[in-house]
Amino acid sequence: MSNHLLQQIFCTPITAVFKKIHQKQLGRFAAMACLAFTLICSASFKNITDEDAPLNGIRIQRHVAVKMRDGVILYADIYLPETEGKYPTIVVRTPYGVQRDGMHQTMIKYAQHGYAVVLQDVRGRYESEGKWVPFMDEANDGFDTIEWAAAQSFSNGKVGTQGGSYLGHNQWQAASQNPPHLVAAFPVLASTNIYANWITMGGAFRLSFNYGWGVVRMPNRIMLPQYWHTEAFSTEELKYDNILMHLPLKDGDLQSAGYATQHYRDWIQHESYDAYWKAISDEERFDKIKVPVHTFGGWFDIFLMGTINGYTGMKNNGGSPQARAGARMIIGPWGHGSSQSYGDVDFTPDAQIDQFETELRFFDFYLKGISNGLDNEKPVKLFYMGANKWRSETDWPIPGTVYKPLYLNSQTAANAVRGDGSIGVQLPSKTGTDTYRYDPDNPIKTLGGNNCCGTPTLAGPKDQRPLEQRQDVLVYTSNYLDSTLTIAGPVKMKLFAATDGPDTDWMIKLIDVYPNGFAMPVSEGIIRARFREGLDKMKLLKPGEVYEYDIELTGTANVFQPGHRIRVDITSSNFPQFDRNPNTGAPLGSNATVRVAQQTIYHGGKYSSHILLPVVANFPAAK
Repeated sequence: MSNHLLQQIFCTPITAVFKKIHQKQLGRFAAMACLAFTLICSASFKNITDEDAPLNGIRIQRHVAVKMRDGVILYADIYLPETEGKYPTIVVRTPYGVQRDGMHQTMIKYAQHGYAVVLQDVRGRYESEGKWVPFMDEANDGFDTIEWAAAQSFSNGKVGTQGGSYLGHNQWQAASQNPPHLVAAFPVLASTNIYANWITMGGAFRLSFNYGWGVVRMPNRIMLPQYWHTEAFSTEELKYDNILMHLPLKDGDLQSAGYATQHYRDWIQHESYDAYWKAISDEERFDKIKVPVHTFGGWFDIFLMGTINGYTGMKNNGGSPQARAGARMIIGPWGHGSSQSYGDVDFTPDAQIDQFETELRFFDFYLKGISNGLDNEKPVKLFYMGANKWRSETDWPIPGTVYKPLYLNSQTAANAVRGDGSIGVQLPSKTGTDTYRYDPDNPIKTLGGNNCCGTPTLAGPKDQRPLEQRQDVLVYTSNYLDSTLTIAGPVKMKLFAATDGPDTDWMIKLIDVYPNGFAMPVSEGIIRARFREGLDKMKLLKPGEVYEYDIELTGTANVFQPGHRIRVDITSSNFPQFDRNPNTGAPLGSNATVRVAQQTIYHGGKYSSHILLPVVANFPAAK
């Protein structure tokens, strides 16, 4: 409903009544009332533009055919404002079906705010034709859909893209093809490199996600439930606890529904960052994207590094000045979606952000040209855990960041929390070692961290103390802090280590230890040793030789408060979030057996293993 129409309905009739009273000379009061009411109406509506006012009525066009360049028909539902016209258009492409719960409310709200919305089943899913091969057709299909939408009678030719997770991946893929009518994109909780921040992390295979999502839920045309593997009525041999332990991984798909899932087998076959993965990596093509992109993610989301890399990639390498200047990012203390509480922590009501309102403001600015102040705000907004506060920043990494090394040390042994492993600013003068035994048949179980959407695992800021009782976890803890330490940015681990075999994994967690002992993970990273020289370079180890590893952990923002301690945990597994490295050096997925590895971590002297913390300015002290 327009501003003008609102005034006609509410202000004009009542104002007319007062005018008639005044015309009949019924007194000075009537004249004053008339003037006052006119001013109130004017003030009430002067800041409401036609574009701002939500509409009530909408129209929906069902099962609309959209033809791709190769003749395949994809089907979409179209949500439109009630009034005929040409509207800025939002394209949403999903592999989860246009019928999925939670989709319709958002699409209707966009239509009520003056947008046309094209909600489409991707190729090979639900009502759309073609073969479903995850990731492989989204670039061309996205381009074709955007250009089709812009040419329709309901569109004014300005198109934005919306959606999260796989729907965010779709946006990146389409934007990399530079569709002429694409104006802006808002990928939420999305990967930018399917190999490096979806299928693997540091070269380690994300078994929980890849199996639960790729094999069980998404093998065919419709999304399937996981009941076979999770419920009490399921037979024991089908429980995830058993089928995820199956070796070799390459035929693990048969343990679910008894048939091969080709895309899962392709992922295993392409173990390194090869041409198969580079062809669908957005990080190879940021310079092709010419429109502003707003990323939105969570500190504990599985695709956090895609959120961060998407922002930095566009800020530094976007394909136009407008794209570089328009790059924006929001990260909260969430998993795969905005929330107040996650894991074992309530981050207060301030933590949660209304995603729709955030997107609407972005699209209003770029697709409608509404001056809502977006361009005057800092481009990065971060939630600082520990202080439970938001702060806007001018960039990522934050200008002025000081990278502070904290060095590992121990006097006798760092095994488990009962050991004497320590971490501090002083570099130990002598070289020391800590050792443990990594048995793939008895892996460290996943407890918290950056995971979601696959087989059920405990994700987020979960208390790490149950794991820190194990002898195959090395625990390095600082002294109690006597002042606040605020970090925000990329976290890295410099590790000097040796193993007695040709390959293994190194798993690192950065932990904020509260005065009551609660051990909250704030960042994690893993590296498969054969990828120490790069994800596209596999090189096995010489048993017993000391190697230097640069391990990238997830970015974070956390305030370590006085009385807290900083901790680093090191081990060699995190199962089933990641597959178990069998320590044999064989190709991924080929081993039917495993071997126990003897692991040695070096610290001090020439082997100065340390974690590098991005230290930034503290929050101003409360008055």
